[in-house]
Amino acid sequence: MSIFGDGITTAQGRFRIWWYQIPVFWRVQLVVWGVFSLVDLATRSIVYQSFTLALTITLVMEPLLMLVAATLRAAFGRMGFDGRLSGLAFGCILLLSAASAVAVVSAMTLVRAPMGWNIPDWNSRQEVLAPLAYYMLIFAGWSLAYFWVKAELGGRTDRQRAALAEAEALRAELQQLRLQLDPHFLFNALNGVAEEIPEHPAAALAMLGDLSAYLRHSLAGVDKTVVSVAAETEALAAYLRVQEARFGPRLHTAIETDPAAAPRAIVSFLLQPLVENAVKYGDRESHLDVRVRIHAEGDNLRVQIQNSGTLAPAGTGALTRTGIGLENVRRRLALHYPGRHHFSLRQEPAGPQTEDCTHRDVVVAELLLEGEPCSGS
Repeated sequence: MSIFGDGITTAQGRFRIWWYQIPVFWRVQLVVWGVFSLVDLATRSIVYQSFTLALTITLVMEPLLMLVAATLRAAFGRMGFDGRLSGLAFGCILLLSAASAVAVVSAMTLVRAPMGWNIPDWNSRQEVLAPLAYYMLIFAGWSLAYFWVKAELGGRTDRQRAALAEAEALRAELQQLRLQLDPHFLFNALNGVAEEIPEHPAAALAMLGDLSAYLRHSLAGVDKTVVSVAAETEALAAYLRVQEARFGPRLHTAIETDPAAAPRAIVSFLLQPLVENAVKYGDRESHLDVRVRIHAEGDNLRVQIQNSGTLAPAGTGALTRTGIGLENVRRRLALHYPGRHHFSLRQEPAGPQTEDCTHRDVVVAELLLEGEPCSGS
């Protein structure tokens, strides 16, 4: 690169550094009043019938206009206006705009009179009243725009804070779910291992391995909000194998995963409360069937968790393990799949005849997850 090119690049870099060191308000002021000065220059050229005189007056007046606008901003701040345009705020805008216009016209008159900068074909009244009305409209428009921008930025900040607070709360609940394991499940699983050790050490070892796999998934990924479907189903399978060892022939489980769905991303522990609910509240009078189906449908995932039994009436407290209830599942779906999910919990009529020659209703929790999940971080 030539020395001239290096010099230009360096100058551009220094300008950008200088520009971004200026507060945002003053950057906006420079741009807005810079554009306005061009319009003002064109207007004055017509009124004064002299471009040189119009340019001179513009160079004198535009810094004054910026200073008055900054004073208006400070006045609104001292009055405690937060951006909402109430009747009182609107009245103050008109009053302060009129006062600002009077100040600017007075200053301009004090400069114009000694310099002899008279406006051709205008009398003394026109030289005062026309600029007075003009600048009052300018300052009123600037004030209304300032209130609108301030209200918009304030609303955006509030929404961002609310979204961050919700995300933090959901992450805390997710960590609580992983760290505060169901004590009854853990106690019963360990007790089952202890009972199997004397007579069936191989079965006890297998049950202990499944429990370890489930705990590893629960604890190792505390900070990981999104995992693969394969990893999620592996943890579900380990959990269900432990439950099968506990309940024996009273519990039959199956997980069907579409190979195309296995590498897809899914929110970690999104399915766990639903599967636990199916085991806990399913009908084990003869035996309980729990089936998990995960299929890919284009870019979407369809998940069905089915158990034999009937749907608990609303308000009975089902699906509340460690505070992660149905409402939380829905809120996590809203966070990770905003506007891109469908969730239903329904009871279906009796299915095919079971092994004990009975027909039983089934409860189906179904999720349709569209696209990739947001990390929520």
